[in-house]
Amino acid sequence: MRIAVVSLFPVMLREALLHGVLGRAIERGLLTVQCFDPREHATDVHRTVDDRPYGGGPGMVLKVEPLRSALRDAIGSLPAASRRVYLGADGRRFDQGMAREAREWPGLILVAGRYEGVDERFIETEMDEVWSIGDYVLTGGELPALVVIDAIARLLPGVLGSPESAVQESFSDGLVDWPHYTRPPELDGQTVPAVLMSGDHAAIQRWRLRQALGRTWLRRPELLERRGMSADERELLEEFKIERAQRMGRVDDSHR
Repeated sequence: MRIAVVSLFPVMLREALLHGVLGRAIERGLLTVQCFDPREHATDVHRTVDDRPYGGGPGMVLKVEPLRSALRDAIGSLPAASRRVYLGADGRRFDQGMAREAREWPGLILVAGRYEGVDERFIETEMDEVWSIGDYVLTGGELPALVVIDAIARLLPGVLGSPESAVQESFSDGLVDWPHYTRPPELDGQTVPAVLMSGDHAAIQRWRLRQALGRTWLRRPELLERRGMSADERELLEEFKIERAQRMGRVDDSHR
């Protein structure tokens, strides 16, 4: 996978990409990430890349010309038909499905905004899409760029130590993840669920699905509405609700 990032702060990206799974993926040639700084394309002595917004107001807006020049270099570094994405708070919400889709692209260009934003003419004429990582505002697009790169890279063959890791995790099936446990089996009076130490793989898988359904119902119910459930999954969710009510020491009919 080949990714290019247009950013005023390439050092932020390069430092983060040195470590962990992403760093190993780059070392092994499974992932390539290049950075292109619009300041290198500024034409004045002060390397100006922003200006005051028309109409007044606080902050500064990134200018089209240096962004476009940096983008041209990024385009030239990637295969034809690579997609161009601007990272902004008003974009389409980035999710696991989009990460899986982007994994199949020949290349990806991410443009990280700064300050009050980017001249709209650049987005309208140069970008294929606008993505957001959540309903909040950050100081720039570098952190969203790293989030997108991480989410896509871990889906690439060979990046994770176990291929199953990218399958058996949150959102891979439209659900949040189930609880995880490791040694010791008992800690401060809390014990690992017996089923996980039973060796019964079918029972373990059923327990994990029940927990994933229940956690999604508790924490992200909109995911269940969007995903839907089979008859067996509905039964498992009912079991989770009953067990939870019993664990809390009360009769809870809200699950019915």
